[in-house]
Amino acid sequence: MSIAALRRAAKESVSGLPRAFWWLWTSTLVNRLGAFVATYTALYLTLERGYSASYAGLVAALHGLGGVVSSLGAGVMADRLGRRPTLLIAQTSTAASVALLGFMEHPVAIAAVASLVGMTSNASRPAVQAMMADIVRPEDRVRAFSLNYWAINLGFAISSAGAGLVAEYSYLAGFLGEAALTLVCAVVVFVKLPESRPERPATADRAETEISLGTVLTDGRYMGVVGLSFLLALIFMQSSVALPVAMGMDGWSPSDYGFVIALNGVLIVALQIPVTRLIEHRDPRRLLVLSALLAGYGFGLTAFAGSLGLYALTVVVWTLAEIVNSPTQMGLVVRLSPVHGRGRYQGVHTLSWSAAALLAPLMAGYVIDHFGAAWLWASCAVIGTVAALGYWLLMRGLPDGPAASVEHAPSAVPAPPAAPAPAPVEPVPAASVPAAPAGGPGTATATATATAATAAATATATDTATGTGIGTAAGKAGV
Repeated sequence: MSIAALRRAAKESVSGLPRAFWWLWTSTLVNRLGAFVATYTALYLTLERGYSASYAGLVAALHGLGGVVSSLGAGVMADRLGRRPTLLIAQTSTAASVALLGFMEHPVAIAAVASLVGMTSNASRPAVQAMMADIVRPEDRVRAFSLNYWAINLGFAISSAGAGLVAEYSYLAGFLGEAALTLVCAVVVFVKLPESRPERPATADRAETEISLGTVLTDGRYMGVVGLSFLLALIFMQSSVALPVAMGMDGWSPSDYGFVIALNGVLIVALQIPVTRLIEHRDPRRLLVLSALLAGYGFGLTAFAGSLGLYALTVVVWTLAEIVNSPTQMGLVVRLSPVHGRGRYQGVHTLSWSAAALLAPLMAGYVIDHFGAAWLWASCAVIGTVAALGYWLLMRGLPDGPAASVEHAPSAVPAPPAAPAPAPVEPVPAASVPAAPAGGPGTATATATATAATAAATATATDTATGTGIGTAAGKAGV
């Protein structure tokens, strides 16, 4: 492909999205650039503070539990208060709690504040996802979610590399640095992002616009999708929970694991955008079935990996699943979410990843300790097969095409008019072609592991073996 063709493809990948989307994209990138706690808390507790692996595991569990609690509450806030106020509250609270965590010394205080950090840091996700659905047209949503996922990986990769260097100097500097960058996100939201929550039509039937958590929890098809998302999250999180442990048990060094997992980042950098261009107008049912099978059997093949090359091959397989699944899954979630209940629906979806972050280390540690790593990888293959079958059954009868939405009301951003027209009454600017932020994706686990010191990486493997790590996969799980 010529350079001109590449430039044209890149321009098409970022064109046509509203200016508000790019400010939201920038906020996501800045937020992930400051991600320190999710990557280095386990090392901070075991290496810097001298606590046991069991205590670090408790802190990780409380951090995940905080995310589980806030997923539902933040979704309700995004619908009732609005996306913008929810983001501002979540980000300023995260900045304060992260800074506070760096000064805590008593074990009870550390555990309590870690739970608060998990709660506040997870609270912004439903609002971000709902706002993105509000401001992007249905036909562009898969591409928009893919670009946002790209920002997540890029920011987390850079932060992991930088945080590794910062941690060698001062863990406190890492906590304060994350707090500062999270405040920058809040400033971006306050200055540049208008409220995007769709207005309720005055003539609308009250039953159509009043959405409660009970409505979400009794939506059978949607809750089925949430359950399948939970199964896939359990699989993907084994990349940072079980894979380093299994490789260590087979005699491979932390640097070997860093080399293998770095392929995840390289492939996302190279393939996320071009693959999205190929799949954004394809049947999401087949894409989700394919991604579930690739994820399950990609990790399942790890049971037969006897060389570094075979380990690398397994990473290639499940990374392709990750690239296909993320934007497709988020597009499906929006299609199944009523406009006036997007916050609650996104909150319940976020809950699936929060719950997986809580249970994945426990699952991996128990299976490896009692049955061996091969049984864990076989379980991943079974879970992937079940998820693929679930997608196939649940999505029968779903309308074809990305624009064939089952939404209950029109999008907050209408299609651009064919001729000049008065300014729209919606609070979101009309779609335009901004100068897109430059950059490429990365992956949290890839760079974090590749750049951490050997002793730190070994400690991470020890922590994850007992279910203590605050997994980096969880750090890039949500948008």
